[in-house]
Amino acid sequence: MRRIIVIAAAGLSLAGCSSFSLDSFKSAPPPMQVQLDSNPQGADAVTSIGPGCKTPCSVSIPAPESNFTVTFNMPKFQPATVPVTVTRSPGDFSSPATTTLDPSPVFAELQPAGPPPRAHKPRPKRKKPKPAAAGAPAAAPDAAFPAPAAAPPPAAAPAPTR
Repeated sequence: MRRIIVIAAAGLSLAGCSSFSLDSFKSAPPPMQVQLDSNPQGADAVTSIGPGCKTPCSVSIPAPESNFTVTFNMPKFQPATVPVTVTRSPGDFSSPATTTLDPSPVFAELQPAGPPPRAHKPRPKRKKPKPAAAGAPAAAPDAAFPAPAAAPPPAAAPAPTR
């Protein structure tokens, strides 16, 4: 009976070793802090990974495996999207793996939105001018310039004197 217990214990311990891997010794990468800022401040910043906040702020994200973007939105301003490049350098026995983000901090310059488009209003039709009565119109007495018909004839050149 003792043999059966020893064989069963050895079998269970070997079964446990078959599911054992060195990955279990690696710790999960710690979350990263990403600084977000904008001009003007107070914009809503949302990462493509998920977390977001109102600038200036800092969000904690899981260590990203690939590049991501941050989108900044603010009323009366055009939205801006900033790509973030993730660079991973593997560690060795003497140093841990590192992950760097570029740019850091993530900054966006928001541009004012243009005025809203105007609603197209139909223009009123212009009335055609009435044809003038036959003959030249009379000049108004207080007009600055006389009518061409009332202009005096040009003066004659003076006679030569001897």
